[in-house]
Amino acid sequence: MELLPRLDPEETKRLDRAHVFHSWSAQDLIDPPVVVSARGSRFTDDSGREYLDFASQLVNVNLGHQHPELVEAIAEAAGRMATMAPGFAVETRSQAAAMIADKAPGDLDSVFFTNGGADANEHAIRMARLHTGRHKVLAAYRSYHGGTAAAMALTGEPRRWGSEPTVSGVVHHFGPYPYRSPFHSESEAQECDRALAHLREVIAVEGPQHVAAIVLETIVGTNGVLVPPDGYLAGVREICDEHGIVMIADEVMAGFGRAGEWFAVDRWGVTPDLITFAKGVNSGYVPLGGVIVSAAIRETFGQRPYPGGLTYQGHPLACASAVASMRIFERDDIIGRARALGEDVIGPGLREIAERHPSVGDVRGIGAMWAVELVRDRETREPLVPFNAAGAQAAPMVEVATACKKSGLWPMVAGNRVHVVPPLTTSPDEVREGLAILDEALAVADAHTA
Repeated sequence: MELLPRLDPEETKRLDRAHVFHSWSAQDLIDPPVVVSARGSRFTDDSGREYLDFASQLVNVNLGHQHPELVEAIAEAAGRMATMAPGFAVETRSQAAAMIADKAPGDLDSVFFTNGGADANEHAIRMARLHTGRHKVLAAYRSYHGGTAAAMALTGEPRRWGSEPTVSGVVHHFGPYPYRSPFHSESEAQECDRALAHLREVIAVEGPQHVAAIVLETIVGTNGVLVPPDGYLAGVREICDEHGIVMIADEVMAGFGRAGEWFAVDRWGVTPDLITFAKGVNSGYVPLGGVIVSAAIRETFGQRPYPGGLTYQGHPLACASAVASMRIFERDDIIGRARALGEDVIGPGLREIAERHPSVGDVRGIGAMWAVELVRDRETREPLVPFNAAGAQAAPMVEVATACKKSGLWPMVAGNRVHVVPPLTTSPDEVREGLAILDEALAVADAHTA
């Protein structure tokens, strides 16, 4: 009996349409492409069309598709121990925790494993609330923290709306966004100062004695690749220290090399109290996430049980993939490669593209995490599509994405932006190939400019 039979593409699509309920989608209005193979920075659909993956799927395939050594390590680990309950000490779980703690800043030395980023954020705010004895949690409007109940409450963007009412106690505020400043700032330094002043005001009116945590994406991901101005994270850290508030850095997207650092906070020399991670820790080969815990919060649960856990917490196969991934990162200097891609290839390439296209309002990013913000008018900065556009309103961005795909580039499109987030193992020549396709596709956006 063949236990894992192969399906032809037509049968794969038939079963998908009959039985798979897809996320974030109107089920009758989608037509998911059938992917038949993937390798490195490319994947191939059932028509034989090959795509250069400029999205890293969901900004998680940091080591690329089907990395042979990572696949081999998972197979080897399955042969040793396929699964074991979280209450036992097992080799790969211990190794992964020790390696992650070693990469984390400051005294963040313990790891609470989860199955992904959303539940990592769930547990982080639970830890913060129990540690402080407070209830309120502050999070930014321009943010996404996951699809579970508390993580969706933290989320500030429109994907939150369909889940409301949800977990109580979350208060949203505006973070820095120099290109579209909510504070009418005229420089990044001014944006930093005004964003921190705004945050202080929100805390004051909510009552600092009631605020357990401030949760922020170190670099805002899906909502714009918003790199914080220098001084902002240090300012948040100062505010947290002043009021006894737990600082939680959501590094689910920005961590493990994406920003050209092990953790994006390292670029600014800031140590939060908790770091949440997932995605790049093992390139999504096996579901894995977690919370890296400071000594003080770990001590809170030294003699007091932590009220939470998961059946698959610290899954041996997932942890094995994390160990192998981090070893590949170290051996091949993936962090340095990501930093060089941003500084030498992506950044310069996008700035050249911006000079040629009136539809490009702003280019921003760091490491292998960039965004091209598209506008109808550079002077007024009117977005190419409205906020939360859907249907006919979103058509110009759909046209840009379609033009990319027709030329063999799979883009990440969010709002009025194209995000450039290829695997960290993508070669400079492959990145230039993708940027050339994007350059041509932006002619579609230019047609909508004033």
